[in-house]
Amino acid sequence: MKILLFLLTALAATAAQAQVLGFGTAPQGSLGYNMGSAIAKVMAETENLQSRVQPYSGSSAILPLVNSGELDLSVCNVLEAQEAANGEGPYAGRKQPNLRVLAVIFPLYSSLFVKKDSPAKSIADLKGKRIPYGYSAQVTLQRVTDAILATGGLTGKDIIPVLVPNVIRGVDDFAEGKADAGFFALGAAKVLEVHRSTGGIRYLPVPDDASSVAAMQRIMPYAYVTEVKPTPATAGVEVPTKLMAYDYLAVVGAHVKDEDVYRIARALHGNKPKLVESLRAFGGFDPDNMNKPMPAPFHPGALKFYKEKGIGK
Repeated sequence: MKILLFLLTALAATAAQAQVLGFGTAPQGSLGYNMGSAIAKVMAETENLQSRVQPYSGSSAILPLVNSGELDLSVCNVLEAQEAANGEGPYAGRKQPNLRVLAVIFPLYSSLFVKKDSPAKSIADLKGKRIPYGYSAQVTLQRVTDAILATGGLTGKDIIPVLVPNVIRGVDDFAEGKADAGFFALGAAKVLEVHRSTGGIRYLPVPDDASSVAAMQRIMPYAYVTEVKPTPATAGVEVPTKLMAYDYLAVVGAHVKDEDVYRIARALHGNKPKLVESLRAFGGFDPDNMNKPMPAPFHPGALKFYKEKGIGK
């Protein structure tokens, strides 16, 4: 009887250790995929929390799976979290009530970019130009594009839309000459690839005067404009350039155990150097700002960690 009890206990412990969390990300080559891979690596190395990184066509496909419990965690931008949690925009009529924020990761910097020798110098110069649009698998990105266009006094009606399912297809179309401008987050591996294959790209500056910022925030309330300086990791930015910024988040389902979420938060908070080693964009990660106010609720496991560390909203 004692032997049987021992075996059952051992099997239970092994099963618990073997639990693998499902980590949904954007397609390979995207910043979302690289971010998820970096987080998964730190989880495994520092907390022995195993996860399987599973790339999907985009967040519009992933967040409902996190909400339903088919996936456990993902990364997304603040606007996606807002829309999914509140049933807004592309999630109108299908609110995702089980989505929880785990941590604020770092700001994402973006704008539209053109070839280095393009005559376009501003967002306003893109009037009548071919621009990736639609983003059927990453629906929120059309709203991001609209917010950038708004800073130049433009709307979707002022451009020639090149309909694409996701950002990867969008920049591929740009590289193939099917679009006059491209859209992708600064610092992604795909941006460097396109920068090299096209002879160089240049991000267009986002104006930060009061009226332009107001137009942007009418579409994306959590967005702001900040200056980005050139570094080896910022292909497309050769001089200090003002870009649109908005936060990227790690999100989990409400079903994920408090203990697991606590340990993921602890892994992130204590291992910025390891994260930067995997992805330079984590240089903008602030461990003491992981739970600033967000439009969706935080997971109680994460809040427990932040309370213990004295990190308060």
